[in-house]
Amino acid sequence: MAKKGSSGVAVKKKINQTAPAVVATGRPSALLDTRVVYCGDNLEQLAKLPDACVDLIYIDPPFNSNRNYEVFWGETKEKRSFEDRHASTQAYIEYMRPRCVELARVLKKTGSFYYHCDWHASHYVKVMLDVILGENNFQNEIIWKRKQGRVGPVVRFGAASDSIFFYTGSSEYTFNPIYVPNDPAYIAAKFTCKDPDGRVYRTDNLTSPNPRPNLTYEYKGFKPPANGWAISREMMEKWDAEGRLHFPKKEGGRIARKRYLDELKGEELQNVWDDIPPINSQAQERLGYPTQKPLALLERILKASSNPNDIVLDAFCGCGTALVAAQNLGRQWIGLDISPTACRVMAKRLRDVCNMRESEPRWKAHQPDAFVVRDLPWTVEKLRVLPHFEFENWAVIALGGIPNKVQVGDMGVDGRIFPVGTKPSENGLFSDDWFPIQVKQMDKVGRPDIDAFEAVMEREGEGGRQRGFFVSFGYTKDAEQECAAFHKRTGRIIKLLTVQEILDEEHVQKM
Repeated sequence: MAKKGSSGVAVKKKINQTAPAVVATGRPSALLDTRVVYCGDNLEQLAKLPDACVDLIYIDPPFNSNRNYEVFWGETKEKRSFEDRHASTQAYIEYMRPRCVELARVLKKTGSFYYHCDWHASHYVKVMLDVILGENNFQNEIIWKRKQGRVGPVVRFGAASDSIFFYTGSSEYTFNPIYVPNDPAYIAAKFTCKDPDGRVYRTDNLTSPNPRPNLTYEYKGFKPPANGWAISREMMEKWDAEGRLHFPKKEGGRIARKRYLDELKGEELQNVWDDIPPINSQAQERLGYPTQKPLALLERILKASSNPNDIVLDAFCGCGTALVAAQNLGRQWIGLDISPTACRVMAKRLRDVCNMRESEPRWKAHQPDAFVVRDLPWTVEKLRVLPHFEFENWAVIALGGIPNKVQVGDMGVDGRIFPVGTKPSENGLFSDDWFPIQVKQMDKVGRPDIDAFEAVMEREGEGGRQRGFFVSFGYTKDAEQECAAFHKRTGRIIKLLTVQEILDEEHVQKM
């Protein structure tokens, strides 16, 4: 049952922030599947969801900048470039508006909505969200300090923060206050008293801020302040019995309340967050995605605006940080992303970090450790029209390989397969025991492409590579004959694999 919080808004029952994570169990809604990653345009998928079905929405859509990102997936060593698709602020807002309308539709009246953006279009985003979600439902602009210092010429103040706009579905919503450690200087300055047992405390005034004629009693020879006491005699006696009153030594002093340091919850979190650092090159959770957000940031948002088993939706999943946070905190979740590569990387992260299993039977049985990925382009027709880097990474990952860390100037190596028992080390350096993968999004690979790959196999590493894998939609007779001749001539093996064989899982026997 909802109850009034200290802020005056109706909030759900608060959760204990120090309690261990609760595993989400069962299926929270008969109308909605959770623990699902959907691959495709989020506008299409959102339209399939029922009204008012989600408790918390977090989105971190591509920013309206003209930057070229170098996206580097540390888990798979994939590096690719992409340009923000939005040529102008107007185009960006027009792209986001229908998606935000759908997100507002699926948000529960008691739900919360977080929109993460940077300075490029944040003011336009705020105006758009006021119209869609309602000005009265705007709660905060959270400022997250995401970097230190700056590089390049100093011509203006550095942009070191992101904005996170926090809206709700109505005036009744979940909010669990978050506490952060107090400033050490504040503690040193204020907590200067000790009980005989060494317990540290500070004193707090017991004077009423307004005249209280009914609280002007005398207590143990101490006269009341001019405005009266702030508490009743019964409370005064109770605190006295508990040792929570500080009696002055000087004549004419006032009784004060003891506030103990060991009972200090901390400082209530405000809207400026400068205590969560961004992902740096040494961070254990780093995948190399340039706009990857720290897990602590998403966990804070989820703790504040959701409770165990609530449904969390991220419509621009990227590398899946919101999903990992939701799983860790015992929430149900739904993820949407248009990139097949991102969806596969997300699935791998859920398996590796959350120990989940990508299993249709277990998911259908509502096992809390199971999830599924939907709508991946597992057909030849869809794979033919994928962007080249998406197709390339799909092929390498499907073989169980690791995509190359660069896609321009890769010297003919699109990926590597490491034999069982070998893998890249923790610092990202590769073992030298690996087989090259070459991928061509072509109907028929001919002999010239095979010749080039042969040169790669002979060139790479000391003594060359004894085995290599080639992926395409098909091969000419000349290509097949050249592979046979290459093996007879050098003893090296090139395995020609087709997309259809990979889809039919027939490639395993050939490998």
